[in-house]
Amino acid sequence: MKLRLLAVGHKMPSWVEQGFGEYAKRLPADCAIELVEIPPGHRAKNTSKEKAMQQEADALRKAIRPTDHVVALDVKGGNWSTEKLAQELEGWRMQGGDVALLVGGPDGMTPDVLALAKQRWSLSALTLPHPLVRVLLAEQLYRAWTILQGHPYHK
Repeated sequence: MKLRLLAVGHKMPSWVEQGFGEYAKRLPADCAIELVEIPPGHRAKNTSKEKAMQQEADALRKAIRPTDHVVALDVKGGNWSTEKLAQELEGWRMQGGDVALLVGGPDGMTPDVLALAKQRWSLSALTLPHPLVRVLLAEQLYRAWTILQGHPYHK
């Protein structure tokens, strides 16, 4: 199984790249995570946010593979504990395919992209900055993997 984080945004600060990279390298090859950056839609005074969101939606749809199990990170998604994430991770591994984790742009994802998701997951009721989401997501996936391995990291 490969985890693919399809995240809208680019030009992240070095601390984001370092943090994400640290947890990504800790994951084993059979549970590797790959970051796929999706260019943000063009936003300007004279451009509607809907047009920018549609540009992001088109790019996200293009990046999703037909066999991917799609999980949208969405504020209206399920609030999973780390233990629940470990159960989900094990389920994804048992399915045998790859998982695409979607992180939308500053205005979220379009309804048609959300409809592609087999699951919706909310990292927090808090509003988190997009750069932090990448690091938090990678760390939680690593922590969930350690739970499955019986490693004491999660305690």
